[in-house]
Amino acid sequence: MDDINLHYRFLNWRRRIREIRENEVRAVRYRERLKRMLRDGDILRYHGNSDEVGCFVAARPLSKRNRYFEVTIVDTGVRGMIAVGLVPQFYKLDHQPGWLPHSVAFHADDGKLYNGNTVGQQFGAKCNRGDKIGCGISMDSDDGQLTVFFTKNGHEVGSVDIPASPDALYPAVGMHSLGEEVLLDLNAEWGMEEDDGQMIVDSHEEYWSRLHDVKVTGTDYPKNRHPGWSRGSIAYHADDGKLFHGSGVGDAFGPRCFEGDIMGCGIMFPRDFNPDGGDDAEDCDLDVVSKPSEVQNDLYANNEDEEDDEGEDPEGSKVMVFFTRNGKVVGRREVALPVGGFYPTIGMMSTGEKVKVDLHPLSG
Repeated sequence: MDDINLHYRFLNWRRRIREIRENEVRAVRYRERLKRMLRDGDILRYHGNSDEVGCFVAARPLSKRNRYFEVTIVDTGVRGMIAVGLVPQFYKLDHQPGWLPHSVAFHADDGKLYNGNTVGQQFGAKCNRGDKIGCGISMDSDDGQLTVFFTKNGHEVGSVDIPASPDALYPAVGMHSLGEEVLLDLNAEWGMEEDDGQMIVDSHEEYWSRLHDVKVTGTDYPKNRHPGWSRGSIAYHADDGKLFHGSGVGDAFGPRCFEGDIMGCGIMFPRDFNPDGGDDAEDCDLDVVSKPSEVQNDLYANNEDEEDDEGEDPEGSKVMVFFTRNGKVVGRREVALPVGGFYPTIGMMSTGEKVKVDLHPLSG
């Protein structure tokens, strides 16, 4: 027991150090770069003679936490040669975004996509005064490839896959004629209704209130134990990608999950499953059901006791519990259905964790 607690404290200590280091990195102030452009708050204006390109590069790159930005065209000026895209940090500011290698941009004047070349490819419609152009990176990008997408007035125009670079990509805006002016929003959201979550949890159930008082094997589930730790429960944990099934020790199962990831959980019932037969929570006497043993520690109980009782009723109904991440099945596990059925459950264990719950997802 002491070894388990010591191990957990070590993991918590190491996680805390990692959080401190990440906060220190985020606290570093990068300097935005601009040439032949003026910035007045969120307004960017061209400040050249139309023979030379003006370019703005934001102070911070796009990341998993901030993966999208938008530009609203206030004035197209003489020629409306406004470009919106992503560039390396030390991009040459006398070139439009998208003209040089490792940069990509959507140009408003011709609706073309420029991907590391001064010759563009037809991509979308031209943009005019009042149009809003967005640019972001997809969370579903594969290793070695980065998917960059562009939007216009809230609708996706298209996307392009570019080789992933070890260097981050920074929001950039280019201009090339007198009078051009845009409104810059570096904190825009795309694909999320609310900015209140570290993670989105996608689950199935009728009532949110049932998540607060989870029933397993006919009794209250211990509120001081993560889902999956106690007998009769199963859970996919975001921090390590492991599957926990009635034990405080998990099995390697899938990838870790981060901010913006959508985690889903569901059940596949056998064709001959009879919800009215066998164990019925309505008819069982909850008073005669043995309650779970007293938890000896707020975080971990002695798993040996549970393992001794792990033999679930071999005659109980078997169901297939599956888990998803961003719409793709991570894996599945056949388990015995406990008395009263499974209830959607969410567990958290550190300060600041937030999730958004969808009990009726269309993906289900």
